[in-house]
Amino acid sequence: MRIARPKVVRTIVAALAIGAIVTGCAESERDDDGSSGDSEAFVFGAPGDPASLDPALASDGETFRVTRQAFEALLEHESGGSELVGGLAETWESNEAGTEWTFHLRDGVTFHDGEKLTGEAVCKNYDHWYNYTGTYQNPALTYYWQSVFGGFAENESEDTPESNYVGCTAPDELTAVIEVKEPSANLPGGFSLQAMAIHSPKAIDAYAEQQASGEGENLNYPDYSQEAGTVAGTGPFRITEWNKGNGEVTLERFEDYWGEPAGLDELVFRTISEEGARRQALQAGNIHGYDLVAPGDVQTLLDEGFQVPTRDVFNILYVGFNQEANPALEDIQVRQAVAHALDRQTLVDTQLPEGGVVASQFIPDTVEGFSEDVTTYAYDTDEARRLLSEAGEENLTLEFCYPTEVTRPYMPAPEDMYELMRSDLEAAGITVEPNPMVWNPTYLDTVETGGCDMYMLGWTGDFNDAYNFIGTWFADYDPQWGFRNQELFDLMAEASTEPDLETRVGLYQQINETVMDFLPGVPLSSSPPSIAFADNVNPPNVSPLTQENFAEASFK
Repeated sequence: MRIARPKVVRTIVAALAIGAIVTGCAESERDDDGSSGDSEAFVFGAPGDPASLDPALASDGETFRVTRQAFEALLEHESGGSELVGGLAETWESNEAGTEWTFHLRDGVTFHDGEKLTGEAVCKNYDHWYNYTGTYQNPALTYYWQSVFGGFAENESEDTPESNYVGCTAPDELTAVIEVKEPSANLPGGFSLQAMAIHSPKAIDAYAEQQASGEGENLNYPDYSQEAGTVAGTGPFRITEWNKGNGEVTLERFEDYWGEPAGLDELVFRTISEEGARRQALQAGNIHGYDLVAPGDVQTLLDEGFQVPTRDVFNILYVGFNQEANPALEDIQVRQAVAHALDRQTLVDTQLPEGGVVASQFIPDTVEGFSEDVTTYAYDTDEARRLLSEAGEENLTLEFCYPTEVTRPYMPAPEDMYELMRSDLEAAGITVEPNPMVWNPTYLDTVETGGCDMYMLGWTGDFNDAYNFIGTWFADYDPQWGFRNQELFDLMAEASTEPDLETRVGLYQQINETVMDFLPGVPLSSSPPSIAFADNVNPPNVSPLTQENFAEASFK
């Protein structure tokens, strides 16, 4: 969640007055039988609204933050870490070729609507996604299916790739076997994605009666995904209400959950888009936690007695170049000059929380495939000027796009970061034309369609495989970057279908070295985003993937 590069996120504007929104509270009193009387809702301040209550139709972290509490995938990640562990599948294995994946399901798992988890239920989900038609084939809706499995049973656009999915069979009640045409670097990690979480068969039948429509900013999600009542997963909470006017999603503990019962009776995600407003809401006692704490607020909150755990590093912030938007960027010396002009260490020291580091390549050093032998570009204004002179670009002008009204785990203060880099570039003789844009949908749409010379963007990994980072950007031509490098694309293709992990890691190292020689952009930093909680709660284990499981939380 990923907090991943969303193709589209439908924004729902909610005006939240900090002093006006008060949650009715009472002490939680659990009876001997485990039931509760009056209880306090745990309210978490989220930076943004979910796009959908069906995670299969989402690609953004705020949707997944909510749906992860109610839906589970075949595989999950260990609590607080990035290692794959069993989810709805207790164990799993693949054939030697990596084309057949067998999942042995947990016994006694019940969906929120009373249906039972079986191998046939798993297959119904995967076949449902494979057979999407119409607007459902828009990558804005099914980004992760297309990223992991390619296209559909009947592709309706020539731009949609051929599907790698062959089918799913259930040899017995608690076994599901998923077959693909070729091995993929996205597997088994892709089976852990929240977009691949398993829904009740009864719910899928209801989904099939509704259609999505529209395109671009006018994309209309199906009704079932926009209101509680139809979606049904297996998670420790069930979704009971989505009050869009108040920007709140309410979940209640699912009493028939197969695992450890949730420590909370009721969980509310409340959208508070401004970081300062989230902090004030916590300090006022109106919420019990919030995400994306500004680095400058961490010590203040600690001094006031709040808990501020920090996640491990699992993200990348970068400046991207678009060589089609500005032909000057086709010259490697110009790209090298920009890299030398940026004082990335000062950016890390002044803008990121403690533990942030300058990035040397497009994956963090916590991911296998990180190379110690990449070309590096030290901060050197004189070298930047020399390279520009040799390239004949002493009067270079670059448009620099940056987002507004947003904080991301890898990018806590975009405008401040832009100002530092603008100053660096101007010191090297580059004229900078600023282009600030609202994050969603304007900024994302403009960047992804190739509308900026330079831009800031980042990525938080979905699972611990380097392809989830570099494959997102460099597997093929992408208008966001505007370059064609067949050597790089061929290496990516080789890595993507290499079944042997050790061999694949070696290819990833070679790819990282190739990328940093070619320099399609400048990796800036990796940082550990903080999350804050009130002193009267036991918080969940924080996740480097931003995949917190709020069933682990409780009141003290």
